[in-house]
Amino acid sequence: EFLGLPEPWPAPAKLNLCLHIVGRRPDGYHLLQSAMQLIDLCDELQFYQRPPGVIERIGENADIPAESDLIVRAARLLATRYEVFDGVGIEIKKRIPVQGGLGGGSSNAATVLVALNYLWRLDLKIEELAALGLQLGADVPIFVRGHSAWAEGVGEQLTPCDFPEQVYLVLKPGTGVSTAAVFQDPELTRNSPITTIRAFFAGGGRNDCAPVVRKRSAEIAEALDWLADFGEAKLTGTGACVFVALPDEATARSVAARVPARWTGFVVHGLNRSPLLDRLAHESA
Repeated sequence: EFLGLPEPWPAPAKLNLCLHIVGRRPDGYHLLQSAMQLIDLCDELQFYQRPPGVIERIGENADIPAESDLIVRAARLLATRYEVFDGVGIEIKKRIPVQGGLGGGSSNAATVLVALNYLWRLDLKIEELAALGLQLGADVPIFVRGHSAWAEGVGEQLTPCDFPEQVYLVLKPGTGVSTAAVFQDPELTRNSPITTIRAFFAGGGRNDCAPVVRKRSAEIAEALDWLADFGEAKLTGTGACVFVALPDEATARSVAARVPARWTGFVVHGLNRSPLLDRLAHESA
């Protein structure tokens, strides 16, 4: 039996249009500035009734044990903090590549928080949910708030922004990257000059992780070089996914058709407003 309406709840991915590392906190966390745009590549979550106290993931996501899965952790965090005794079964249909720098796990957690806040009738404000999300990961708050944004601090200081809603071709190479290893690399730039949203709109930006990722992964370097024939190729997050903005859908489809078979290509559209907000409005209409 569904909790709420039977339509799935979306969890959109994101792209880092730039990622500048501008310093480091005493606790070792990196301070950054990033233009983060949501895209229409979405995982889908369904919520089912379960006996009191039972919080479980339905179906297999074999790569991730249930205990460390962010969707289970998000539901348990909400239930524990607000003394919810209702159970829930959560089913996920994965479309966002895992460990691609697209924020899929964080977005899944955010969708759980937003959906269960409504379905469990907790009536928490968005600020409370975003603060809760930050305990699960630095990228969770942007997905909770549901709007593309300029991110600062460790990624939790968000200024909503409307970026051009372009068509992108995203490539997922067959290799992964350890985010921790990238951030620990001695060659990582950690002192980029602080910039502004206006400067980003005027001149774009770069991803400070890209040179380190190129050095660590020949395959990601190759994917960036392949995409560079069609525009300014960029890395999202610490990868492994890379992307390029293209003039229109037809161009993106024709380039996607030429992607080497060893990589996966996705034609996606930039979004400034999350489909999660529309799904929530539909539920509460």
